[in-house]
Amino acid sequence: MAVSGLAGALIVVLIGSVVLRYTGADEEIVERSFTIDHEANTFLLDGKPFQYVAGSFHYFRAHPNAWQKRLRTMRAAGLNVVDTYVEWSLHNPRDGEYLWSGIADLERFIQLAQGEGFHVILRPGPYICAERDNGGLPYWLFTKYPGIKMRTNDTNYTHEVSIWYSKLMQRMQPYMHGNGGPIIMVQVENEYGVFHACDHDYLNWLRDETEKYVQGKALLFTTDIPNDRIQCGKIEGVFATTDFGYDRLHEIDEIWEILRSVQPTGPLVNSEFYPGWLTHWQEDNQRRDGVLVANALRKMLEYKASVNFYMFFGGTNFGFTAGANDFGDSKYAPDVTSYDYDAVMDEVGNITHKFELVREVIREYLDIPNVRLFKEESFAYGRVEMSPVLNLLSPEGRNILAKGDAVLSTKPMTFEELDQFSALVLYETNLTGIDEGQSYVLTLNDLRDRALVYVDHEWQGILSRQNANFSLTLENLKNSKLQLLVENQGRINFNIADDIKGILGSITLQKGGVGDVEELENWHNTGFPLEDPQISELWTAIHNKALKELENDTTSRLHHGPVVYYGEFVVNKLRHTFLNPSGWGKGVAFVNGFNLGRYWPPARPQLTLYVPQEILHLGVNSMVLVEYEQTNREGENVKPFITFDDTPQLDL
Repeated sequence: MAVSGLAGALIVVLIGSVVLRYTGADEEIVERSFTIDHEANTFLLDGKPFQYVAGSFHYFRAHPNAWQKRLRTMRAAGLNVVDTYVEWSLHNPRDGEYLWSGIADLERFIQLAQGEGFHVILRPGPYICAERDNGGLPYWLFTKYPGIKMRTNDTNYTHEVSIWYSKLMQRMQPYMHGNGGPIIMVQVENEYGVFHACDHDYLNWLRDETEKYVQGKALLFTTDIPNDRIQCGKIEGVFATTDFGYDRLHEIDEIWEILRSVQPTGPLVNSEFYPGWLTHWQEDNQRRDGVLVANALRKMLEYKASVNFYMFFGGTNFGFTAGANDFGDSKYAPDVTSYDYDAVMDEVGNITHKFELVREVIREYLDIPNVRLFKEESFAYGRVEMSPVLNLLSPEGRNILAKGDAVLSTKPMTFEELDQFSALVLYETNLTGIDEGQSYVLTLNDLRDRALVYVDHEWQGILSRQNANFSLTLENLKNSKLQLLVENQGRINFNIADDIKGILGSITLQKGGVGDVEELENWHNTGFPLEDPQISELWTAIHNKALKELENDTTSRLHHGPVVYYGEFVVNKLRHTFLNPSGWGKGVAFVNGFNLGRYWPPARPQLTLYVPQEILHLGVNSMVLVEYEQTNREGENVKPFITFDDTPQLDL
């Protein structure tokens, strides 16, 4: 028995799934429930009308030691519900392997949310979009089942989802509202209406598979974009909601009408109200006006709608987790590392002016708790000189950072065929039958996503899916080795679910650009996953002084392959900071072995990478860049460097 609330003479006691309300000498027994009153068009929480203002916070986008502070700041805005996706690929990174600790400790996140006074909306997908690699679906599904049809009634897919749900949902059962926990709603799939498959057999199966664990202890719901395909996402017996931003406020009556076409009664719900927006490399940062956001919130609450801010706190796509979008005609657009999202809270976790505006609107409808706001502090640790210690393509680099020996194949193998999540794959072949003195056009058909081209270990150029550049003219190829280092820039997360990585089509040479086209075969495929085991070995070698500093190139361009750079900096007080790689080319950054994510200064708009204070320690800290293209070295006797700043730069 636990006292769960005290208000005047009212005491609420929870025993199992029964709520006992004591009012003086009277006793009222109420079954814990979260249901819908279809006549009053409202939610009922334990039999009482309930309207929520929620905020999305994805636990996997913040360090776990920061979760409680972020949640408490959200509570201080007056939110009464927190909304989170569950990322299948995080918890099940390889077939048969499951993670539930650290940043994957979902149960702790839910417990913290409940402790801060939140109800919880759980969105387990299994597909979540969320600007995450492959929409949160594990890459190894492609490895295990070539040709698998994700998000359909494909028996291989439903079999794997059923295994995943048996692991996840059994853990979630105690946290369902009807079982005494905070979870009041559980989503079935995610924005399925826009997905081309429109497989209702699959949706009905997933509904039943989800309900097998929920057992009526929380409300099942769907979320769909309000358009003419909303019917495709509607599931019989599952409550329907919609999503839209303030830019569609002028058509709010039409939006509610679309929602009512599939959900005639019950409360109106905007399950993803966008106070900001996602950003891709090579475009401007997406910003949204706070006054317009606050006004739109007020308008929806006037309709007695419940609203979830997507995102209230955005956070960061650490490591290789950022996804991408596809706008057709090879217009592939990878997402930036920051998920600041121009959300109501910033990437560090502090409030913004938008937060203050939103809180004043919420105050008109809900009680604002007396919660002390956290103020996160940042610090500029200054300049760090970086020394080159390892060439990725050298024998030593392959020994430490490659997944294993090269795999021989007639055609180039994909990341998935090599059972590799992300980072880099090197394709090598020996060129024969080449006419001396003749130029050749190299073409990579269906490149995914970006290739550094070398001939005899000499850099030749870059091919890019994002820029629709798939051909390059090469000279002096006689008896040469062709090397293609391909980077996975993030699997597409929205609408499609089959973004295989590597080189999927043929690789050809054409003499003079007009002669016969020859397809190149007999490839050596070497994976460089840059995952924890390889990085740990690299770290050990650096600290054992087993790696000697390389001789610098005379220019900033890395002519012979990516190079690992190492530096150290001293921390005297623990604060957040921002890694500034100005002048560097493209790569991935590690602080104390923690993968901060991808950096790409020339592409804009994001320059700095967020460094959480939770990964730093007092004393000497380590910095590693795996740089693919160039450094900011300014002269032969000047070492390249990075700086740690106290201010983010996300709007170049």
